[in-house]
Amino acid sequence: MASEQQITETIGKIEKDLPGFIAASLVDLDSGMTLGVKAKVDSFDLTTASAFNSEMVKQKLKIMEALKLDATLEDMLLTLSDQIHLIKLINPGTFLYLAADRASSNLAIVRNAVNKHADALG
Repeated sequence: MASEQQITETIGKIEKDLPGFIAASLVDLDSGMTLGVKAKVDSFDLTTASAFNSEMVKQKLKIMEALKLDATLEDMLLTLSDQIHLIKLINPGTFLYLAADRASSNLAIVRNAVNKHADALG
């Protein structure tokens, strides 16, 4: 597991590579607690977003289990009218949650920036 400093540095690298970066957090899946955060927008409540996204990931994993899918959840994408939200599973116990401005970025750029640095978070 990465240290808090490594998490902060890695999220900073993602921010530099991602036009329209709004916020990101590394989240403990079981508790929904943030392990590291960075937000450019003060009103973006990463603590609340991380906790609720943790519940969403858990539900998706339950659905996969109920359907007996022999697959691994890699990421989840949520497209809002003005934002892109990406949840990238780092390992079975943590995920990266990221929000970006949709007008300044696109899914390919978001995934590229996250995938480029995700290994440093594991």
